[in-house]
Amino acid sequence: MEATVNIAKPATGSTYNKQVMTIGFFFFIFGFVTWVNGTLIPYLRIACELEEWQAYLVTFAFYISYTFMALPSSKILQATGIIKGMQVGLLIMAAGCLLFVPAAMMRYYPLFLLGLFVVGAGTTLLQTAVNPYITKLGDPARAAQRISIMGICNKFAGILAPMILGAIILKNSDGLLAELESLAPAAKTMRLDELAQDVIMPYIVLTIVLCVIAFGIKYAHLPEIAPSEDDLAINQQEELANGGKSYNGIFMLGFTAIFVTVGVEVIAGDTISNYGIYHGVRLDVAKSLTSYTLASMLTGYVLGALFIPRLISQEKAFLYSSLLGVLLTLLAVFVPGQASIAFIALLGFANAMLWPAIWPLALRGLSGALLNRGSAILIMGIAGGAILPLVYSWLSHISNNQLAYLLLIPCYLFNVYYQISRTKKQVYHA
Repeated sequence: MEATVNIAKPATGSTYNKQVMTIGFFFFIFGFVTWVNGTLIPYLRIACELEEWQAYLVTFAFYISYTFMALPSSKILQATGIIKGMQVGLLIMAAGCLLFVPAAMMRYYPLFLLGLFVVGAGTTLLQTAVNPYITKLGDPARAAQRISIMGICNKFAGILAPMILGAIILKNSDGLLAELESLAPAAKTMRLDELAQDVIMPYIVLTIVLCVIAFGIKYAHLPEIAPSEDDLAINQQEELANGGKSYNGIFMLGFTAIFVTVGVEVIAGDTISNYGIYHGVRLDVAKSLTSYTLASMLTGYVLGALFIPRLISQEKAFLYSSLLGVLLTLLAVFVPGQASIAFIALLGFANAMLWPAIWPLALRGLSGALLNRGSAILIMGIAGGAILPLVYSWLSHISNNQLAYLLLIPCYLFNVYYQISRTKKQVYHA
């Protein structure tokens, strides 16, 4: 049986560092499988001969699974515990990666989407476990700092993923489109079949890696985190006194903050390749533009890990990041030509401190069943990564790819409202 750790008494020293590093490795893993989507969009658009809006179903299939799986994930974690739940999540991700093999053999886009949905379902379970785990692992004032470190692991994987996968599945991409246009229909079909099968080996490797990690996690000796009796008593009293209404309101605000935050993250990271093509950037360059967004996001995470809470509180970092997102979006929309692509990439920097600060804001004071429920509801908000890119695609169709980025403005402004409202409530209750 796994050791149990009280939330009120987290580990310290080398044990604590080992726990943080282990969870950081999980963030690296699901960062890798998440951010390959930016490369899969142009790849599958070519290989499966898709319209632009159909290609964005890649993000929809992956992120909509969070909506369907978040609450079941909470139930699974209650039954299995956090550590075994992590193992189950990794195995589900492996099953989704394995579906890419028959999808590529048949060059059948719906099966690719099913694979992405299953990978997303496993990632949902893993995220539902590890986000509250790292939030509650130490000093609450340093929660955003810890999540920033997790973000470094996640986004470092995100920088590598498009480069590695792009080099494998979109090699010689600059001449690929011209080659396809020159081929007769039968020869073109054969070439597209070959292109689709290039994805098989990378996803077989991912399947094996995920299975190895799932079976090896018990050797990491991660403790279960259990609530203290005092925390449970406080939660029960609050539930009885308020009928759950106060928490439901907090959860829904947190859900919306996560929804818009993940939406702006995915739009900045996964639309930039097509946006580069829109401005005449060659495919061999555009295929890796996601890495630039994630590199700027990684920079933001590093600064967050260094300076929170030493020089700036996690609440202020969240507020200033949201305001910076508004400014960069306006520049991206109104600066003409290819220069605007740089501002889309820089949105990664503005987005870096949004996710890390929402979790401690939303989960402060929660434990036990309330913690599981709150975490599940927040995870459901990741559906913003499914919905908002499709809204962006629709706006780009009725206007253009550049003006469509105005969608981000109300998203950042909601986060400004969320930070102010939550901070006022915390001051009031204090």
